[in-house]
This record gives sequence, structure tokens and C-alpha cells, in this order.
Amino acid sequence: MDADAIAAGRRRWQARFDAARTRDADFTTLSGDPVEPVYGPRPGDSYEGFERIGWPGEFPYTRGLYATGYRGRTWTIRQFAGFGNARQTNERYRTILRNGGGGLSVAFDMPTLMGRDSDDPLSLGEVGHCGVAVDSAADMDLLFDGIPLGEVTTSMTISGPAVPVFCMYLVAAERQGADTRALNGTLQTDIFKEYIAQKEWLFGPEPHLRLIGDLMEHCARHIPAYKPLSVSGYHIREAGSTAAQELAYTLADGFGYVELGLSRGLDVDTFAPGLSFFFDAHIDFFEEIAKFRAARRIWARRMRDVYGATSERAQWLRFHTQTAGVSLTAQQPYNNVVRTAVEALSAILGGTNSLHTNALDETLALPSERAAEIALRTQQVIMEETGVTSVADPLGGSWYVEQLTDRIEADAERIFDEILERGRRVVPDGRHPVGPITSGLLAGIEDGWFTGRIAEAAFAYQRALEKGDKRVVGVNAHTGSVTGDLEILRVGHEVEREQVRALAGRRAARDDAAVRAALAALLGAARDGSNMIAPMLDAARAEATLGEICGALKDEWGVYTEPPVF
Repeated sequence: MDADAIAAGRRRWQARFDAARTRDADFTTLSGDPVEPVYGPRPGDSYEGFERIGWPGEFPYTRGLYATGYRGRTWTIRQFAGFGNARQTNERYRTILRNGGGGLSVAFDMPTLMGRDSDDPLSLGEVGHCGVAVDSAADMDLLFDGIPLGEVTTSMTISGPAVPVFCMYLVAAERQGADTRALNGTLQTDIFKEYIAQKEWLFGPEPHLRLIGDLMEHCARHIPAYKPLSVSGYHIREAGSTAAQELAYTLADGFGYVELGLSRGLDVDTFAPGLSFFFDAHIDFFEEIAKFRAARRIWARRMRDVYGATSERAQWLRFHTQTAGVSLTAQQPYNNVVRTAVEALSAILGGTNSLHTNALDETLALPSERAAEIALRTQQVIMEETGVTSVADPLGGSWYVEQLTDRIEADAERIFDEILERGRRVVPDGRHPVGPITSGLLAGIEDGWFTGRIAEAAFAYQRALEKGDKRVVGVNAHTGSVTGDLEILRVGHEVEREQVRALAGRRAARDDAAVRAALAALLGAARDGSNMIAPMLDAARAEATLGEICGALKDEWGVYTEPPVF
């Protein structure tokens, strides 16, 4: 790009910056020297390929979505929490909010994630252990007791039974008297990544996509600020993928949901801003920064050029980041504080919109209150003390970072081509009922291609670790330590007994005829093709349980078994 074009771009950025609101803060170095809000080529310099880097707030958004960077608004500190019953988790949420957390992220226990009630025989021993147990809308009432849902953004990390859990959340908001049209937050919902990596599904892919399409329509019409889909690369990376695989598989999933919305007749400029993303921040500092920058660029270009998005907000890739749980070690666990800080900094330098930092003891158990506070303070130290909020994309123009960004982008594009080719093999005439990326995703899920590729990457890393080519402090390097045992959070089995007793009491007190009628109406909608959200809300209002709702749909749609991969 020649000097005149670069200068014109800087003027456009300056106009955007001047028109935006910035925080009242000290934007100087520790020594008191002033810091510019963005840096680029010197006046009069040309820069080959600068159109791929550009300026913050300008297509292709490599350097961030906003001209102000974090001078306008810092990332949201969103801590992930959930354990035991709803009352216990509510107490933790109140602590997070008192200590400066800006949003809540709900962790659910395994029975809830699998759409089962706490008294299901398959739930035995798992209730409340890896998250909070939610059996009905009454649990949602307790979970957010004293926390105004109309004022707090809430993220819920659940996919298989995401839609009925969201209906329970809406019912809890109604019971608080909140204006549900004004609710803001994020529901994960991403079922593609369950088949690819996490394995927490209820039915086959097509019924799940039917439910997700219904949810997208409902939110677009009735809850416009709420994000009904958080497309998740985090679990793909935690399963062992490479950075490029995480990026490509995640964005491909996102494009699949765009195709789903378009197939429902939704306007891309209206529904696409309701999609958000969830990435892993792993330990390779510069590779992660490059991954985040490449993600924005790829998404913006394909949304504009392939899916016809014309508004900026429909081209924006907004994403939440969580530091890498898989990088934490049980050996020398205090080292995990350092790992988490480095990973958090990579997410921030990559321009994340919100961030969760893992606690040092999460490789052993759910975080203790002390460990959760350290995780929260990690973000606050970075935000308040390091100066990283002063400059947008401070590593933009680095030869290393730009080369890494280009390389990861190219690797992702090759993977997109493979996914599209898999779709062409199963739909050779080119008539895709939802879209070409979706056909490729379904083909790769059904024949185990995604699972196999991730397994190969995980095996390669494990082999390098065991050979000593990759070194992890405290595991295969610098193993001597004076660290003693940690005191960790333990969830007692009394939690399960209490939850089962409470569930039995609710069943005894509710109107069973109303529950049966609501479930019958839900199945009627499943059979006649109408939108299922309204009857599912009625079922939640009647205190139908999660297991009852999901069980009825399993009886109607069947269950899914993944193909074996060797």
C-alpha cells in the first residue's frame, strides 16, 4: 500500500476515534510519557500488504473492532462459576460481582449438560460436581436470586440442552419482573463442536439444528440484544487440536450457523450480530495473538464476500476467551498462576471482548474461593497496572506477528477447502438444503473426520512431550519443588441428596396436568414444524423438568451414536 493510501486510512481512523467516547483514564507510561492510541507506518512510508493489517475499527478488523481499542471500553471480566446447588453458586456469583467481576458465566454439572434430572439413575455421583445442578425453572430462580437479570450479562456454557435451559432462564427473568426483550447475554448452544470435540449431545445433528434455528428466530424477533449462539473453539482446542484447526473448525461452525439462519429466511445483517465466539488462549504467546487477529480478518471477509453481510456489525467477530485449562498442571500447581497470566495477556493483546482466567487448582477440582480470587485479580492487575489498555493492537506491524497471522489464516483457508470438498462428495449435484459449509460439517461429523484429525494432533503433541521436545515446567523439566498439597474445594454427596429431595418436592407441588399438556404441545410443535420456543417456555413455566423436556424429545427424535474412529 502506498503512502497516500496509508495516510487516508489514518485520517479515517482519526475521524472514528474522535467521534467515539473514550474512558477517563491516564494514558501514559509508568514514567509519565504520553502514549498514542494507535501506531502505524511513519508519515510518508509505504507498506506492502498494509491493507491486510489496516487500522482499528476498519475492515478487515485485523487490529480490532473499535477505533478506540480498550481506550473506549476494556474487555469484560467474566468469571466462570458453578458448583453444588443453585443456592451455593448464587453465593459465589455475589462474591464475584462484589469483587469487580463484570459478568457471570454459568458452569453446569454433567447431568444438566446431558439433559438429565438429578434423580436420574445415570446422574448418581455427578450432581453438582463439575458445575451447578439445574433441574427446573425453580433452580434458575435460586441461581439468580438477588441478581437482577435485566442489568447483568450472563453467559451459559451449555449446548445439548441449551434451548430448554434458556427457556428456564427466561422464566426466571419473567418472575423477577425483568423486561425479557432487553435481556443481554450469551448462550453457547453450539452443537457442531459437541460432535467434533466435547461429546455432549442429545439427538442427531438435524434435530439439534432444528431447535437452534427456532432459537435464532425467537431471539431475532423477541430478544434482539441477546446472543443465542456462542460458537466455541475452546473445547476443540482442549481436545488436542492445533491453533489452526481450532480457528478453522470454529469459524466453519459459525458459517454453518449463518447458513442455517439464511435457510430460515433471516436477514444476515440482522441475525449475524447475535453470533459470538469463544476461543482458547493457549500457552504459545505469539501464536495465540496471531490466531485472534486472523479470526477477525477471515470472518469479516467471508461474511462480506460469501454471505452478503453489508453492515459492519454483521462482519464483526466478537469473541470471549478463556485461558487454557489443558495447560494447567497438577504438578507444582502454583506455576498455573504464571501460565494463566501469560495466556490472558495473549488474549488481551489479540483484542478479546471478554475474558475468563482459570484458577490455579482447576486441574484438580472446581476452584476454591481463594484460587478464584487470584484468577480474578490476574485480570485486574493486567487491566489496571500494565498499560496494555492504552494502545490498540500494540503488536500490529511486528514482522513476526504479521507473518504468524498470515500463516494461520492460510492454514485455516486450506481446512475450509477440505470441509467444502467433503460436502461436495456427499451432495455432488451442489443442492445443499442448508448450505455448502453445513454439508461439509455434517459429512465430517458422520464419518469421524474431525475427531480423527484432532486425535492425530493430540497424539503428535503427547509424543513430543514424552520425548522431551516440548517442555512443561514441573512435568518434564525443573521437577524439583517445595510445594505442598493444596486445599481444594470438595462438593459433598449431601448436595446430591438435597437436590433430589428438592426436586421431589417440586414435582409433588406442581400441577401435573399442566405439565403433561405443555409437553404434549411441545411434541405437537416438533411434529408439525412450527417454532418450538413458545411451547417450551410454557413447559418451563409449568415446572416441567429438564429431563422431562429432553426425554420427550429423545422419544420423538431418537438418540445419536458417533461412528468409531481408529
